[in-house]
Amino acid sequence: VQLVESGGGLVPAGGSLRLTCAFSGSDHGRTFGSAAMAWFRQAQGKEREFVAGIRRGEVIPKYADSVKGRFTISRDNDKRTVYLQLDHLQPDDTAVYLCTADLSDSAAYDTEGEFDYWGQGTQVTVSS
Repeated sequence: VQLVESGGGLVPAGGSLRLTCAFSGSDHGRTFGSAAMAWFRQAQGKEREFVAGIRRGEVIPKYADSVKGRFTISRDNDKRTVYLQLDHLQPDDTAVYLCTADLSDSAAYDTEGEFDYWGQGTQVTVSS
């Protein structure tokens, strides 16, 4: 399984970005359609933190309180892609954003340890 993120960049406060994560491959027959997908982020000098997650059945997504109402996660199962729309960005949103997959579609899809595969990340920088 490989996850490749794109869409990061430098934006002013209040701006928007759309991150994309492309999923390829499989693990013992399990592929994108089997997986809960999520985005985490890691700011310099800080621990990795959950941002948003969505299970394979596209039930109500889960968001960190800090991004609720500003970020939107979605998935396209035909394209094997998950998106993160970032609106009303703030300088505190500056971080490397990482896409991750849990092929077991665990209910604990906001917990870092549940995830099997990680992308390399894409940098989001928000200027004040």
